Amino acid sequence: MNTAKPSFPLNAWYAAAYDVEVGRSLLPRTICKQKIVMFRRLDGTLAALEDACWHRLLPLSMGSLDGDELTCGYHGLVFNAAGRCTHMPSQETLNPSACVRAFPVAERHRLIWIWPGDPALADVSKIPDFHWNDDPAWAGDGKVIPVKCDYRLVIDNLMDLTHETFVHGSSIGSREVAEAPFVATHNERSATVTRWMEGINAPPFWAGQIKHARQYDGPVDRWQIIRFEAPSTVTIDVGVAVSGTGAAQGDRSQGVNGYVLNTITPETDSTCHYFWAFARNYCLGEQRLTHELREGVARIFREDEHILEAQQIAIDEHPDHRFYNLNIDAGSMWARRLIEQMIERERPAAASATIPIRRAA
Repeated sequence: MNTAKPSFPLNAWYAAAYDVEVGRSLLPRTICKQKIVMFRRLDGTLAALEDACWHRLLPLSMGSLDGDELTCGYHGLVFNAAGRCTHMPSQETLNPSACVRAFPVAERHRLIWIWPGDPALADVSKIPDFHWNDDPAWAGDGKVIPVKCDYRLVIDNLMDLTHETFVHGSSIGSREVAEAPFVATHNERSATVTRWMEGINAPPFWAGQIKHARQYDGPVDRWQIIRFEAPSTVTIDVGVAVSGTGAAQGDRSQGVNGYVLNTITPETDSTCHYFWAFARNYCLGEQRLTHELREGVARIFREDEHILEAQQIAIDEHPDHRFYNLNIDAGSMWARRLIEQMIERERPAAASATIPIRRAA
């Protein structure tokens, strides 16, 4: 019996795809070790089923859609969007046990969200707030990155932005990020790290943004307000403003403001799907800028991907090594503690769960 402690809770909404990824074709994806196939019905609503046929376990994603039903590509069993078998070849009587699991699925803020745990607990009001993704007061775009690391390593990376100084020195990093004081707070569901850097020279990325939007070239006040929501969402309020114009007191009118939206979905214990977007509240009609920012941020995140995957390899090579924490790790420590609390709350239920599901290795 596998007694390893889970690394992620199941009773949560996880991003499974961008809305444009799911259409009238079958999209397979592994979410929290569970193989799932997604598609849209004829009316555009979503379906998410266990990606294994009841009969001989062939992935249903290797089958085909006919109307709102999915036909297995091996023996032709047909399943509706609720996972119930509606047709078996060469027989009129359907085995009443012939079904596959249907997952709660919802579409919000340009993302498809799936609840891999107890469906009775799936509450759409608990979907993380990504409203910047489709709010007309903001413009932006993003991508999904497959990363070969434990999803918690990505959260660690986002909660401690001092790494920008050393990993992203040519774009968003500066000496001030590593040296500026910060404040870390938390509650029962979230953790926040706030850092202000006043009267500094903007790093290349932000110097270019404020010059483009405000025609300003000079010292700035810079902010980073990182908010983690358990189990795996991090939103980062970032920007720069003309130094001394009151940004720290709430007046950002002389600056440029962005939100880095991140939600990280475990695939296995050592791989994850990293969904991100960058939204801004300036130069909203400039589609070219949207494209340039998306590709620029993607290059920055590729630098993180290289670091995180190397870190995972080192962890695998040193399974007994214990992490040491510095003051800068306060945010990530609280994030991990909140994740652990969610996992612990599920343990009694997990021991008695009877939901059949075939898991990825």
